[in-house]
This record gives sequence, C-alpha cells and structure tokens, in this order.
Amino acid sequence: MDLFSRSWTALLTAVAELPDEYFELPSGCTGWLVRDLVCHLVIDAQDVLITLVTPADTEPTVDAVTYWRLVEPPTGEDPLDALIPRLAAAYGEPRLLKFHLDDVGSAAGRAARLADPAARVGTRGEVLTTGDYLSAYVVEWTLHHLDLTAHLPSAVEPPAETLAAVRASLERIAGTAFPASFSDRDALLIGTGRRTPTGAEKAEWGAVAAQLPFILG
Repeated sequence: MDLFSRSWTALLTAVAELPDEYFELPSGCTGWLVRDLVCHLVIDAQDVLITLVTPADTEPTVDAVTYWRLVEPPTGEDPLDALIPRLAAAYGEPRLLKFHLDDVGSAAGRAARLADPAARVGTRGEVLTTGDYLSAYVVEWTLHHLDLTAHLPSAVEPPAETLAAVRASLERIAGTAFPASFSDRDALLIGTGRRTPTGAEKAEWGAVAAQLPFILG
C-alpha cells in the first residue's frame, strides 16, 4: 500500500507540474495526447474509489499479480478508448483537467490510505483483498507515468522503487525474467511494447523477444 501511495503521488505531482502547452503533445499511449492520458487517469481514480466501496464476502479469485492478464494489443475499436479524446477535449483548458484529476485523485489517495488491506472488494467480476487491489494498481500508475513522460524529457520519472516493483510484477505475469542488463525503465518500456527494441537489444532478450510485447488488461 505504501508503493500505491508513492506511485500515485508521484504521478499526480508530475501532472500538476506540467506546463499547459505539454497537454497537446503526444503521450506514450498510441493515439493519445497527454491531455487524453490525464483524462484516462481521472477515470482510473474514479474506478479506485468505486472499487474501495464495493465490498465482497466471497473468497478472493485473484491477487495482485493474477489481477492482470496478458491480452492482445489494442485495435483502437474499444468504445471507451474512443471516448477518452472527446472527453479530454471537452475540458477546454488544461487547468480544468488538472483540477479534476487533483480533486478525484486526492480523494482516491485518501481512500487508499484509510482502507483495510485485508478487506475484500469486487471489481471486473473478480474478488481480491484491498491490499492486493492497490498493489495491482502500482503497475497502472507506473506504466502511465512512463506514458506521461515519454516525450517530455524534462518531466520527473516514476520513483525507482516502483519501477523495480512493477518490473518484478510484469516478470511474474509474463512467466519469464527480463535481461538483467536492462534498466527497470527500459525493461518495462520494451516489455510492454512502449519502445521497439533494436536488433542488438532483441538478441539480448533471446527467446523472450518472440513473445513481446506483453500487453496487460
């Protein structure tokens, strides 16, 4: 739960510090501008709030790792994905989008700190403990922090400890270790298809290269 707070606080801070003109630049999410990604984070924060007040009384069906599944790369046909840019554009000014994310995001952060990690919650048709749910979301926050800063070299990167934790999670989800020669950041970017590896890098990944990218859903 500590990593949840660290990763979420770092992401909210990074968004708050972005100059307005950065919102019209591309993000690391294919087809989305930075403003679209920030709008998606608003929806993510709402999902956290909804899940934390959706108790379940049955045994957990997933944990922090099995919550995520490997899926096919997005086709761009998902209705919600198509809706995000329209919602983001409707804000008009970056300050309004920043305000909404800070408002809802701060509430999600407070709710996470107050939650009982042993309590069970339901989401996506699954049941898991609150602690596992919040741990799973460290993956979401950290990858989207990388998306936010993909084309913004001056922006602050995700905390080192969350990068390391997410790398370990992705390796468990994928069922394979990533080359030790790659930094956590590069391992995540290549592993999730956010960066195309060079020929030499593919050689370092060995047989794992044929399985790239590992897309989570």
